[in-house]
Amino acid sequence: MILTGSLQRIFSVARKEAVHIRRDPTTFFFALALPLVEMFMLGYAIDTNVRHIRTVVLDLCKTQQTDLLLRSFVNSEDFNIIGSVDTEDELNRAIISGRAKVGILIPENYSRRLEMGETAQILIKVDGSESSVAGEAVNVGNAIALQESLKMVLGQRQMPIETRPQILFNPDTRSANFFIPGLMVVLSQMMATMLTANSVVREKENGTLEQLFMTPVRAREVMIGKMLPYLVLTFLEFAVIATFMRIVFQVPINGSFFTLMIIALPFALTCLALGLWISTRATTRDAASQMVIGTVMPCIFLSGYIFPVDSMPWIFRQIAQFLPTTWQVDAARGVILRGAGWAELWPHFLVLSAMSIILLTMATLKFQKRIG
Repeated sequence: MILTGSLQRIFSVARKEAVHIRRDPTTFFFALALPLVEMFMLGYAIDTNVRHIRTVVLDLCKTQQTDLLLRSFVNSEDFNIIGSVDTEDELNRAIISGRAKVGILIPENYSRRLEMGETAQILIKVDGSESSVAGEAVNVGNAIALQESLKMVLGQRQMPIETRPQILFNPDTRSANFFIPGLMVVLSQMMATMLTANSVVREKENGTLEQLFMTPVRAREVMIGKMLPYLVLTFLEFAVIATFMRIVFQVPINGSFFTLMIIALPFALTCLALGLWISTRATTRDAASQMVIGTVMPCIFLSGYIFPVDSMPWIFRQIAQFLPTTWQVDAARGVILRGAGWAELWPHFLVLSAMSIILLTMATLKFQKRIG
């Protein structure tokens, strides 16, 4: 009987919050429309595959051999030769102005040294202000030089060693396949944390939280009741983004999406608990929003969503293990890209469950103390 009464009070609070969500179009826009807009922008705009780097050429030799060399650069599709210059000063100015990212300088003695059997050099000047472009230009430039050298040394003979790389799970190396599963997690976390924090702070600002506690509803029941609608919204956003990911961006889902949703349950509870904990410390919605951004941003940068965790310094790798986003992003990519199942991902569920229990306990104690 006591349990039934408690459930009734919880669902009464949840129904009250659901009515507010239905009457507030801003909440629906922030929960569903805004994440989709961000997904479209990031999904189409972000491309980690560097291609068609703007390149200018200073060819002081101008022979058939230099034409073949430059054709190799163009055929790689990494370099887009936008023009030629007559002096090295013009080459430098093109890079300094940003008109070109790479400058190729072929010296006058290039062909003569090759014919004499000596080493011919070319100078590749790279704009280092964009590290990804610089790294790709240097690597591909060295690879082209090595390839041309092997052709000259071996002639028609076959190479003694041949590599045949096989890229698993994302053979076309599409950036959308890599980014959108993680983006789905990050957007859901931001929405769940932000809306939950603002829901309680809104009650404080309107003075209705004290009125709510004049009823028989307990603090714990208020917390659960306020979390339920946003838990449903989080799963709805997760499913909507996954649908658009599959239909619009053609990202294949190689594993069981049901497994991913099970793992997402403790992750969503962790985000909601974090939002409630923030709400106990913030007095205005602006302050709550700033605190949410302050907690979500480290999760974005340290979770492996953008930068690989293994490439981070040791201390940040350890911090990343305590972030729920790290485990959920890896689970999302595991299910969607690698086809991982429960047998491979059950540790993620256990870790996220432990995090949710700890954060829910902290939020409950803080909430009850604040109310008291």
